Amino acid sequence: MSGRRNTTLVNFEVLFWGVRDQIATPGKDTVRYGGNTACVEMRVGDQYLVFDGGTGLRQMGLDWLKQMPVEAHLFFTHCHWDRIQGFPFFVPAFIPINHLHIYGAAATNGSSFQQRLNEQMLGPNFPVPIQVMQSKMQFYDISTSDKQKVGDVAIEIQRLNHKHRSLGYRVTHQGRSAVYATGTRLHESQNGSEADRDREAFLNLARQADLLILDAPKKFGEYTDISQVLARDRELWHQSITLAKDAEVKQLVVSLHSPDGHDEILDTLEQEMQKLFPCLTLAREGMSISV
Repeated sequence: MSGRRNTTLVNFEVLFWGVRDQIATPGKDTVRYGGNTACVEMRVGDQYLVFDGGTGLRQMGLDWLKQMPVEAHLFFTHCHWDRIQGFPFFVPAFIPINHLHIYGAAATNGSSFQQRLNEQMLGPNFPVPIQVMQSKMQFYDISTSDKQKVGDVAIEIQRLNHKHRSLGYRVTHQGRSAVYATGTRLHESQNGSEADRDREAFLNLARQADLLILDAPKKFGEYTDISQVLARDRELWHQSITLAKDAEVKQLVVSLHSPDGHDEILDTLEQEMQKLFPCLTLAREGMSISV
């Protein structure tokens, strides 16, 4: 990939550009962890992969302007707004010399992912239609149990949430693997065969991964005192750790924090969870991990 960063020093790097769920939450209480919604970049060999396009995608795009042209592969988990709302502000998409491969599954109403990105940019909601984006954009419809090959990088795809058709991704390169499994809601109360099926799909995807990126519980609600949060939500966090242990992953990063999760709460939660799973980190905007 010409014109991009030097990849000889780090062969498999994961960068967090957005770690918040539901809605962007900038402010004095989210300085350390960040307020942008979901966006993770993986620089794998000479390939550039992006997972989800929340508001963190805008900041990532500004960073990419330092070295052009850009050819990249964008994988979306699902079409909820916090996963796509950064796309209209993704500056590299407006520049003709860039080339974007965009992957997503059909929504619950049957519309393609290309339609979902297009429709959020239609008036009166947005002043600039997707047709103004002058980069070369190729769209790929993907489904469950799909596999993609990007150069020498293998991407395994699995549906992890049948209700919202949310997808998880396993990226493998030279024997190392990172799994992006957000939007699963596996730590929430579920019953029946569908929940069992989602859990089995997750375990198949994440089994013995070097790095697992999993979504955080989202039920802080009216609680702002850390003791209250821990007392009520401890079981939810234990379920997240149990999933990681059952999958036998080496390192766990918990991301997509609740809008109600301010820095002090997340600091304490991280300390408590590390007692149960030492190789656990809460995702922070700007954080970089080598796989």
